[in-house]
Amino acid sequence: MARVILHIDMDAFFAAIEQLRRPELRGKPVVVGGDGNPHKRGVVSTASYEARAYGIHSAMPLRTAYKRCPDAIFLPVDFAAYHEFSGKLRSMLREYSPLVEPMSLDEAYVDISHRGEDPVELARTIKERTKSELGLTASVGVGPNKLLAKIAANLQKPDGLTVIWEQDVEEKLRDLPATVLWGIGPKTAARLHEALGIQTVGDLRRISLERLQEVLGPNHGEWLYHICRGEDDSPVVTEWEPKSMSRETTFQVDVRRRDTLVRVIRRLGEEVCEDARDEGYLVRTVTLKIRYHNFRTHTRAQTLPEPTADHDLLLQTAVGLLDRFTLDRPVRLVGVRFSNLVRSERGAPSSDGGPAEPAAS
Repeated sequence: MARVILHIDMDAFFAAIEQLRRPELRGKPVVVGGDGNPHKRGVVSTASYEARAYGIHSAMPLRTAYKRCPDAIFLPVDFAAYHEFSGKLRSMLREYSPLVEPMSLDEAYVDISHRGEDPVELARTIKERTKSELGLTASVGVGPNKLLAKIAANLQKPDGLTVIWEQDVEEKLRDLPATVLWGIGPKTAARLHEALGIQTVGDLRRISLERLQEVLGPNHGEWLYHICRGEDDSPVVTEWEPKSMSRETTFQVDVRRRDTLVRVIRRLGEEVCEDARDEGYLVRTVTLKIRYHNFRTHTRAQTLPEPTADHDLLLQTAVGLLDRFTLDRPVRLVGVRFSNLVRSERGAPSSDGGPAEPAAS
C-alpha cells in the first residue's frame, strides 16, 4: 500500500488566534511574544502576515520588531488559549486517522495511507473544517512521506494546499534553496556553498554520494544524498517521548548578584519539577544554562546515580551547578533543563502525547 502523508501547518497560529478573539485586530500587524512589551527583552513567538510584511519573523528580538514596525500591536503569549485550540485541532485530525504525530502546537503529520478517498479532497475537507470550526486557516502539504509533505505545506502559505508526489520531486524541488531540506541549517548551508557551490536542491542533486560524504562525513553525506531526492521512510510516530524538559528566562536587566540567580534557578527548577511530575517522568540529568551579557552561553550538567522525582534533590543539584560557573560578568539569561527522562511506573502520559511547550523567554 502506497504511503500518503498530510502535513497540517496552521498559519501564524498564535497571532491568528489573537485576531480571532479580537476582531478589531484583523488586518493589522500583530506580534505575539514575551509579555507583550516590545521595550523589554524577549523574542517574537509569532507574527501575523501583516507584520511579516515589515520583515518581522519568529525568534526576532521584540525590540527589533518594534523598530521595524512601531505601529504593530504587541501581545503577550497566552499558552493556555493556544493549547486549547491545538487540542481541538488534534481531536479533529484523529477523526481521519489514528496516526497523528504532533510536531508542535500548530503543526502535525497525519498518515492517511489506509483511507480510500482522494487525498487531495481529504486535505481540502480538513482545511475547510479548520476554517469553519476553529475560525483559522491552515496550509496543508500532501506527499508520499513526511519530508515531501512538510516541504509542500510551506510552498503556498497562507491557506495553501500543495501536493508533491515522487514524480514531481525534481521539478518542484530543483529551484528551492537547499535549506528547505532537513539537516541543512545555516552552518551546513554555508559549508556546502563554500566547498561545492551549492545553493539549491538541484545543485545538491548533482553532487555524487562520495563527494558529499567527503565533505560532510559518511552519515550526513548519505542522508543528504537521499533526502534531496525526496526519499524518506520515517514513520508517523503517535506516541512522543520528550528528550528533555526545560525552562529559561531572560533578565530585563543583567544580573550580577548570586542570590538573585539562586532564587531564579530555584523557581525555574520548581516549574520543571512540576512538568516532570505532571507528565510522569523521573529525572537523571540536570543541566544549568547561563548566558552572559556578551551572549556567550555555557552549560554545566550533572547526572545523578539513578532517575529520581525527589524535588529537593533536583533543586539542590540545579543550584549546586551554579558553583561551576565563573560569575565575573553580568548574566543575561539562566535556564534549567532536565533530561535522561524515565517514565515513572506511577506516571501516565499526557492525553496528547505531544511535545512540551517551549521554554519561557
